[in-house]
Amino acid sequence: MDWQKILNITAIAIVGWLLIIEWDQFQGKKAAENPVVVEQLTLSDTPEYSNQPSSASNEELPTVEPWEKPAVEAAVVQSPRLITVTTDVFEVTIDTLGGDIVQVKLLQHLTAMAGDDGEPFTLLTRTADNQYVAQSGLIGPNATDTAAGRPLFAAASDNYELLVGDEELNVDLTLNDNGIKIVKRFQFIPSDYSISVQYLINNLSVEPWEAVFYAQIKRDAHQPLVKSSGGIAPYLGAALRQKDQNYSKYDFSDMAEETVTETIKGGWVAFIQHYFVSAWVPPKEESSRFNLRYLSNSDIFLMGFTGERISVAAGGFGEYSAQFYVGPKDQDRLAELGEYLDLTIDYGFLWMLAKPIFGAMQFIYTLLGNWGWSIILLTVLIKIILYPLSATSLRSMAKMRNLQPEMNRIKELYGDDRQKMSQEMMGLYKKEKVNPAGGCFPMLLQMPVFLSLYWVLLESVEIRHAPWVWWIQDLSAKDPYFVLPVIMGASMLLMQKMQPMPTDPMQARIMQLMPIMFTFFFMFFPAGLVLYWTVNNLLSMAQQWYVNKQLVSAKKN
Repeated sequence: MDWQKILNITAIAIVGWLLIIEWDQFQGKKAAENPVVVEQLTLSDTPEYSNQPSSASNEELPTVEPWEKPAVEAAVVQSPRLITVTTDVFEVTIDTLGGDIVQVKLLQHLTAMAGDDGEPFTLLTRTADNQYVAQSGLIGPNATDTAAGRPLFAAASDNYELLVGDEELNVDLTLNDNGIKIVKRFQFIPSDYSISVQYLINNLSVEPWEAVFYAQIKRDAHQPLVKSSGGIAPYLGAALRQKDQNYSKYDFSDMAEETVTETIKGGWVAFIQHYFVSAWVPPKEESSRFNLRYLSNSDIFLMGFTGERISVAAGGFGEYSAQFYVGPKDQDRLAELGEYLDLTIDYGFLWMLAKPIFGAMQFIYTLLGNWGWSIILLTVLIKIILYPLSATSLRSMAKMRNLQPEMNRIKELYGDDRQKMSQEMMGLYKKEKVNPAGGCFPMLLQMPVFLSLYWVLLESVEIRHAPWVWWIQDLSAKDPYFVLPVIMGASMLLMQKMQPMPTDPMQARIMQLMPIMFTFFFMFFPAGLVLYWTVNNLLSMAQQWYVNKQLVSAKKN
């Protein structure tokens, strides 16, 4: 078996491996955006209950300092009193037992394209098989959330709606506890995925009152995205700000291995998945104690914080509030809520380059109103900005192509003497003033731009279900008819014809296989990324033609 046969077999194996990886990843994305609803939270589905709070284990709620008195959450109990709050952006379900947010449906983000009977995307949920909820309460000396159970709040209605023209909507849950009137208020405003969670304490007793606010995201290990055996999937896990690091990530395995504790002024804690995020943000001016924990007995992950002590004198009034964000990764809104919270839109290590690229694309979208055309125009602008580098690379490759006949002659003459052939080649390069690496280095400098744009297109929720033209109705999904990958592959093949081939037969064979490999590889890439790569190739071909024409004209003169 010669080297050519080995190379062919290796190339086929690589293509097959890439196909399996990308197909698995694509199937995982489909599964993530079409979750199976096991159980709907309706009154008919919930059991009968008494007004007595349920019992609890003593693990789930955080401890408080300096009292060190554990106060814990009750076991999962569905209350028959579920409150539904509807705004223009989401539908929120609140359980009066504890005042937990147990379901959030994003009305402007569907599970599928609108024309494909897509339903509102369910981000938070509490079903028989899946638990992802936002909890908050009071712990400490005068806790409402204790080992005896969670408080049962009263509500004026089962349904609330933020109407057009309303500036805000307040949903109040009330509790009277031994002369202490407690109002747990959820405040909603139009077109905002942030919910203000407030505790209003009216101490009508003759004794001082003290407690600590806690908030946490409670989630099981259910993964909405199926990871392939070798592919790279979007990040799924927790994140928080720490003293020594503005953005720290901890996936399920990290949290299972260690408990993370951090006390910092301001800060935030979040759970991240593809396109969406949920986050608790305490008051910026206060120091809060953040923690990430895993309860192995119940297979539950807890991501939350405890605030500063709330003290209310007898006959006095006190309050505490925090923000809970639950929705798409909106870069501008997240940056407003918490410092560095916008880093949950994970652009990788090239985020400093990716953020202005996204900003430019977003600006272009405001002018064109179509994300597909915005990608195309952005590609053109990037190509213009990088033209000096591209031109250097293309001129070098054009000169190398012109030297191809002479290089082949030297190879035939000195093919058996590698040292002599190398000397003659270097002499030829020096005589013609050609740098054989001149075409590679400028291309390497352009790679960070491509990688940054890759993460921008992968992470930007704006691209999700965004149409372009005709058959491309979702730029975040693969091309359903593989038109763009085929055009991209054809453009790569034509570009090769315009460039010199390596003198080494093995390298030449690899170069010839590259268009085929990339075509199959890009078949399962998001259409938006393939669109960028295709347009970039076509522009590169035009630039190569122009540079070749310039060199021919200069040679004639």
